[in-house]
Amino acid sequence: MPDLTHASRPATVTVEALDEHGARREVAIAGEHALTVYVDKQELLTLMTLGGAPEALAIGYLRNQRLVESIDDIVSVHVDWEVSAVAVKTRAGLVDLEGRTARRTKTTGCGQGTVFGDLMEDVERIRLPRGATLARSTLYDLLDRVRTHDTIYKQSGAIHGCALATNAPGRSEILYFVEDVGRHNAVDAIAGMMWLDGVDGSDKIFYTTGRLTSEMVIKAAQMSVPFLVSRSGLTQMGHDIADKVDMTMIGRASNRHYLLFTGGHRFRPDE
Repeated sequence: MPDLTHASRPATVTVEALDEHGARREVAIAGEHALTVYVDKQELLTLMTLGGAPEALAIGYLRNQRLVESIDDIVSVHVDWEVSAVAVKTRAGLVDLEGRTARRTKTTGCGQGTVFGDLMEDVERIRLPRGATLARSTLYDLLDRVRTHDTIYKQSGAIHGCALATNAPGRSEILYFVEDVGRHNAVDAIAGMMWLDGVDGSDKIFYTTGRLTSEMVIKAAQMSVPFLVSRSGLTQMGHDIADKVDMTMIGRASNRHYLLFTGGHRFRPDE
């Protein structure tokens, strides 16, 4: 396991505002901090983040951008908020960093905006487990748990949330719930936590409040998660890639409503 700092920042700060009656109120708003990622002393990029799990965010970012192959490749992740930076040390350096960072694809992601390398480079090699199934009652249980989960969004708004959950008949437990200023930061932080804790995604459900774009689908697939659920909608490319990798993708999921878009062979309406 890499050597880590534990340098989380407060999720919200309090500011004053005037309401519609002219009354002065104290209001919680989401924190936002610049965090510049350095890998082996080389600057990679700057992320805007709540700062709740900066070490996991840095690890998950490198994982989902396919810049490291394993958690064992990382020696240390040290965050220093005085200089708004995270320093990642690897065992053998990043392979062809200049070549990969030279090829960037603009994405629709809030908080990042680019993905390194060829966006579709690894899609053909991804194989999700066909034997995993998801019961409708389990989906409903997850949606209930997300709805009642104590979130920063309920206090301040202006952020996205992602969750990784278990998948048992009729029951789903939230393992990780991460909120950040962008949904890609949230999914990257969960990817980092999964690596750090040795959690396998092949029998899990990934939930996001954000729309299901191509990059969100690819990231979930790289984490071997066969079930992707969102309360929002999806894009055409997100749909096409989910169909290509045989992912079960469910959108517009709220209360007892949902739309099953792809991977219907894994979904089991309850008897």
